[in-house]
Amino acid sequence: MPRPAILLDVDGPLNPFLAKPTRRPAGYTTHRIRPHGFFRPLRVWLDPSHGPWLLSLAAAVDADLVWATTWEHEANEFIGPVLGLPDLEWIAFGGAGHSDGLHAKVPAITEWAGTRPIAWLDDEFQPRDTEWAAERPGTLLVPVDPRKGIGIDHLERVRAFLAGAGRSPRTPAPVRA
Repeated sequence: MPRPAILLDVDGPLNPFLAKPTRRPAGYTTHRIRPHGFFRPLRVWLDPSHGPWLLSLAAAVDADLVWATTWEHEANEFIGPVLGLPDLEWIAFGGAGHSDGLHAKVPAITEWAGTRPIAWLDDEFQPRDTEWAAERPGTLLVPVDPRKGIGIDHLERVRAFLAGAGRSPRTPAPVRA
């Protein structure tokens, strides 16, 4: 069986960009980041505890963490270091938009994943994404509220799903928050 992957979107799951602009969510720090090609820096809220959570989860279910974000390779430059993540593989999306009721990322994720089991954390699932996931064995869509970002409940869903995909989870190392 191919090694499973945990697909991470940045804006929404890791950066709760729709939270009230004057109230940074608890645990998050503010970063001004100017990705290549941007004239002005973006305000990005990141919670440094997410990196250890994600690394512990990936180790527990023997899965790869993979960027599935329009930040693409820049997530390794700007987001990963703040969270304490190593450089991760990333999926290229090429700027396509949502179409036919499917998330714009679906074609690239389908091609990239092949038969790998995947758990995908994102805030922009479209109406037909559930149908796509149901037709693709070993796929879990984990919707995340872009006002709140990921929480333990999201990661627990991923752990339970990937552990239940015929795999035995390893006990994760304790994480200090």
